[in-house]
Amino acid sequence: MPRTTRPPTASSFSDCCKRNGMTAEKCLQYRIQQARLPEQWTLESFPFKKQPGVSRRQIQELAELEFIPRAENIVFIGPTGVGKTGLASGLLLKALQNGYRGLFIKAQDLLDEMYASLADRSSRKLIKRLARVDALLIDELGYVNVRPEQTNIFFKLMEERYGRKATILTTNLDYNQWHNILANKDLVNAMLSRLRHRCHTIRIEGPSLREPQSE
Repeated sequence: MPRTTRPPTASSFSDCCKRNGMTAEKCLQYRIQQARLPEQWTLESFPFKKQPGVSRRQIQELAELEFIPRAENIVFIGPTGVGKTGLASGLLLKALQNGYRGLFIKAQDLLDEMYASLADRSSRKLIKRLARVDALLIDELGYVNVRPEQTNIFFKLMEERYGRKATILTTNLDYNQWHNILANKDLVNAMLSRLRHRCHTIRIEGPSLREPQSE
């Protein structure tokens, strides 16, 4: 049976801070810094009233973070500007605040790092490092340039995380379009079979939150 993530307790988080000579606040800030969150978007500040395409109740349920110890995935699908990254980042921040290890990475940056790992044969080390992260947020899968070698490594990463760790993805492409960017249809189908097995798919079809307000 795959080993899933155990929920951190308040005492375990506190003990970890003490071992590293940090206050709880500094420990949290360090955890956030290591996660590379571009901005500290919170779920509390998300404009749900302006985005009818999002169920506040569903997001609040996910914010309980039960998906992490269950190693369930979350995929946000929708066009640019509807709030995918904000919601995904808010969930990741909530996980960090509750003692989980997390990482935010743009899909193109991840694929570039995977391609670079081929040169020094560090692909296995890269996959192993990313496979240990409790909540991995891969942002903007869709706006990417992908080589076949990158698809292979990406599949191996998803395979390593399957049933063990939670992955959060944002994309402008529905599942049946993923093979257009990842090229290898059979490999994509195998990856999606794993990704969607334990997955919360959130399709956002509301208005863009980036539209300029009328004067």
